[in-house]
Amino acid sequence: MSIEQQKIKVWDFSTRFFHWAMVSLVGGLWWTAEIGEMQWHQILAYLLMTLIIFRLIWGFIGSDTAKFTHFFVAPKKVIAYAKAQPKPKSIGHNPLGGYMVILLLSIIMLQLVSGLFATDDIFTEGPLMYLVSSDTAGWLTWLHKTNFNIILAMAAIHIIAVVVHVAKGDNILKAMFSGYKLANKQITPPRLRSPWIALIIVLAIFVCVWWWLLEPVVSYL
Repeated sequence: MSIEQQKIKVWDFSTRFFHWAMVSLVGGLWWTAEIGEMQWHQILAYLLMTLIIFRLIWGFIGSDTAKFTHFFVAPKKVIAYAKAQPKPKSIGHNPLGGYMVILLLSIIMLQLVSGLFATDDIFTEGPLMYLVSSDTAGWLTWLHKTNFNIILAMAAIHIIAVVVHVAKGDNILKAMFSGYKLANKQITPPRLRSPWIALIIVLAIFVCVWWWLLEPVVSYL
């Protein structure tokens, strides 16, 4: 470590846990759909819903680097960042990475919402399917299946971007495990919120999701 740099914590535990839990759940959702374990598919989907709702709330009240205002910047700033050589270092998400986060959250939310109305025409129906016509349910089922391919494509792009960053010496993968980055000494470390606040939020969301969606599926197992 050079004398001009300091090791600072930029990612709180809650954000890091969300990231890796989401990766695990998306993988599990893909696998359970592939082997036809639709009840487990629903359970994992509702757990992912809990995490996504938490992340949306954390994007407004969480740690500095987790807030949407920290990384969702004007398009002209994204273009300027893309053109800049060398790229300026960011404490949290860089402008391009911030837009990727918003995009991934958006398509995963679309996946979750469409799944509430989807059907496999055999045993499994989304809990809100009764609210729409069979034609609409069929279209939302198609959207649910098609959108997952988009999620996989975006995830692949995200992985490639991480590999490029690591190859250039910016080990953002390690930072997402440890929470720490190297930064200039002039940089003020971001304010990080307590994981206990995040835990309370997650538990409150989980209770609601359990009562509305999870308990009927789990009791049927």
